[in-house]
Amino acid sequence: MQLSVKGKQLDIGEALKTHIEGSLDRVLSKYFGNVIEAQVTLSRNAHLFHAVLSAHVGRNIHLSAQGESDDPYRAFDGALDRLSKRLRRHKRRLRDHHKEQQEAESVSAQQYVLAAEDEAADEEEEIGASESAKPTVVAEMVTEIPSLTVSQAVMRMDLAELPAMMFRNSAHGGLNMVYRRADGNIGWIDPQGNPNS
Repeated sequence: MQLSVKGKQLDIGEALKTHIEGSLDRVLSKYFGNVIEAQVTLSRNAHLFHAVLSAHVGRNIHLSAQGESDDPYRAFDGALDRLSKRLRRHKRRLRDHHKEQQEAESVSAQQYVLAAEDEAADEEEEIGASESAKPTVVAEMVTEIPSLTVSQAVMRMDLAELPAMMFRNSAHGGLNMVYRRADGNIGWIDPQGNPNS
């Protein structure tokens, strides 16, 4: 596993790096044979330490967790504990998913990151709306849209702590989306007009 431990305005000592590497290796090797890469970022905000853990464990399977405490060890352990609980909850589906993943196909799609509008831009729009009608593109990249069942898409979204996920529904081949609602429940969008629906 390729591990990167970074500190934002924080010096990470050897003892903390060793603790992170050993703990992360123990938890991830329990569920996955060979993890591709993992990244841990620790930062300090006032009196609290914030740990962000992300791991790429397989083809299109990303894990993410966060923790916060007044001690950097406890902040990392909190993030790892959250990740471990989610992995335990999804263990059976992850094993089944690895078998099905070899058969599943994915489609490439363009992904764009648009700049957030600020108040000055809003005032300019009122003055000359036709001149600045296009949003500013910050990043443009290619992403994969995997072919999954609805439960697999919800599992992946949960493991990566994503707010939403688009996927090709393996039941009928149409594009679907799952998302986390404000009330904590999961929403599922299955547009009408999908093939075989």
